[in-house]
Parts: sequence; C-alpha cells; structure tokens
Amino acid sequence: MDVKATLLPGINGTKSLLKKYGDQLVCVRYRYDKLKQKRYKTAEVIVEEKHWHPGVTSYPDKRVFIRIGYGENTLRELVKRHGGYWNPDKKAWHLTYRKAVEPGLEKRLIDKETPF
Repeated sequence: MDVKATLLPGINGTKSLLKKYGDQLVCVRYRYDKLKQKRYKTAEVIVEEKHWHPGVTSYPDKRVFIRIGYGENTLRELVKRHGGYWNPDKKAWHLTYRKAVEPGLEKRLIDKETPF
C-alpha cells in the first residue's frame, strides 16, 4: 500500500474526522492499494497522554557524559552533589542519566542521539 497524502487536522479531507476526534486527531492519511484498486482513509489519533522524560524509565542508571564549561562552578558543584565525577580521558563529567535529567542537563549530553 502506498501513502499518497498525509494531511494535518483542519485541511480539506480531514474535517469530518476533526469533528469526531477533536484535538486527539494527529493526522489523516490516504493510502492506495494497487492490487485491490482501493483507497483507504486512515486517522492517527491520540489515545493516551502521560508525562515522560526520554530514557528515564527505561535506562535511568545508564551512565552518561555531559559538558560543563571551565567557569561554570555552580553547575559543576550541582553535578558533584548528584554523584557526578570528572573523567579526564573524555574531558567531561560522568553521572547517571537520571541524575543528568533531574536538574535539566540533558541538553549538555555529549552524545545527543541517545544516552544508551
């Protein structure tokens, strides 16, 4: 099946589903099956919403490296209080992912893709 169009809520072709699902509607897709010669209209909807921190529930104790500038003494002390330590080989601070996320240091992770 080929997807020919993905439409955001409110665009023509989504309005009836927008009335039905409201803010839960994420997008509408038109899929085409060449073998059966059929068109399918599908809707992606939100069925559950929960607060989430990336990686905290799955790998909270995985150790990660974060960068802290030389003059950022207050931040360095914060990392030390959270159990972090300096790694001279990486020239970065080493602590658990959970402890890096709690004070909001996830933007300072050296490996931006994933800490795992």
